[in-house]
Amino acid sequence: MARTPSTMLELGTPAPDFRLPDFTGKQVALSDFKAQRALLVMFICNHCPFVKHIRHELARLRRDYGADDVAIVAINSNDIVAYPADNAEAMAREAREVGYTFPYLLDEAQQVARAYRAACTPDFYLFGPDRRLVYRGQLDDSRPGNDVPVTGRDLRAAIDAVLSSAPVPSEQRPSIGCNIKWKPGNEPGYHGRTP
Repeated sequence: MARTPSTMLELGTPAPDFRLPDFTGKQVALSDFKAQRALLVMFICNHCPFVKHIRHELARLRRDYGADDVAIVAINSNDIVAYPADNAEAMAREAREVGYTFPYLLDEAQQVARAYRAACTPDFYLFGPDRRLVYRGQLDDSRPGNDVPVTGRDLRAAIDAVLSSAPVPSEQRPSIGCNIKWKPGNEPGYHGRTP
């Protein structure tokens, strides 16, 4: 199992814009999340063992934090041609089975992943009320096979800090996961012609 760390986008970065379809085709945009005090953008997919390991905690985050306070959106940026287990139909099944009640969007062109400098699944980005980045990093210390319970401790501490108007700790550990499955020519750093 390959382990890819997140790139740790610079704190204070404004949330990159997006408008993407969910697995039903409904368009969802960054501008849809104006009222909430925090916005959590998660890059996930269906088949990655790192995401499978924490998927129930991701569903629990939505249940534990009210939609009026915290907007949560998940984005799947994997190449669905090479990895059909991540296509829209599979996303719909995953959302149903796990109980995802947040928007689960498909970034088929992979432009949003590039804008966020997303590198792995899962990759987490928490923005404050001004939609500037206050946290990027791991959910918690749990990884497949390390016997550490999945608690969401690190990400939950950051969300709680935003909701209480307290400073988010600046010491943040990168998320670790499977690399995003880039389409040929879409890989970060590739300067050739994109097919």
